[in-house]
Amino acid sequence: MPSIDGHAGQAPASGHDHPAAGWLYRSLPNLLTSSRVVLAVVFFVLLSWYRHRAPVASGREGSVLTSADWLLLWAAAVFSVAAITDVLDGYFARRWRQVSVFGRIMDPFADKLLVVGAFVFLAGPGFTTDGRPAEQISGVYPWMVVVVLGRELLVTSIRAAFEGAGVPFGASLSGKLKMALQSVCVPAVLVLIALADPGERPHHVAEPAPLGRLLIDTIVWATMIVTLWSGLPYIWRAWAVVRDGRPSRDGRRAA
Repeated sequence: MPSIDGHAGQAPASGHDHPAAGWLYRSLPNLLTSSRVVLAVVFFVLLSWYRHRAPVASGREGSVLTSADWLLLWAAAVFSVAAITDVLDGYFARRWRQVSVFGRIMDPFADKLLVVGAFVFLAGPGFTTDGRPAEQISGVYPWMVVVVLGRELLVTSIRAAFEGAGVPFGASLSGKLKMALQSVCVPAVLVLIALADPGERPHHVAEPAPLGRLLIDTIVWATMIVTLWSGLPYIWRAWAVVRDGRPSRDGRRAA
């Protein structure tokens, strides 16, 4: 994911003089970022059509995939392509030194729209079982959405406040790891639901959960832990700046 402080890096060795090439260098990173917003909308539309049904009710026999299963697989593919554009727009922006206000605003917006929106849908009624008690077959619950959203709002607010005061506050390694894990978690959960149907819980509590259920819970909980952990370095850095009273560009104290 490109840093919020802009796209920067190495310029291409040749090809600047051709008008089409020049347009490509200037526009490709922003086009990729814009495409991520469009793909996010497509992803949300696909998930809005999905409703979990018990295997018998859905007509599944053996290993035959239902239309609902294919819907999840298509959604997983769309999300994966969107996540790849996140890597590519940063790569090309750094390589071609393309800094733009559009990129600085839309890149983090597209990332948060895609990830937070995905967790909102995974915690929604479409992934709730019909049994009693009802369960989230996605392993994602509303409080987890609050964690993801709260972390993003906190980090965004910290970076905006300190960078506005003239204090550099680039993305940390933990933030990049968080984004990478979230980008793997969402499509992995969708594929596991489509192929393993974790909604088939054993009737006896003493029996182990199906493998698909265990895998989903492991992936989701690992993502939640990393999401929470990834916010700590930003808090520590902000506290260090406040403690040291680092001056801003206008001469006032950053605190």
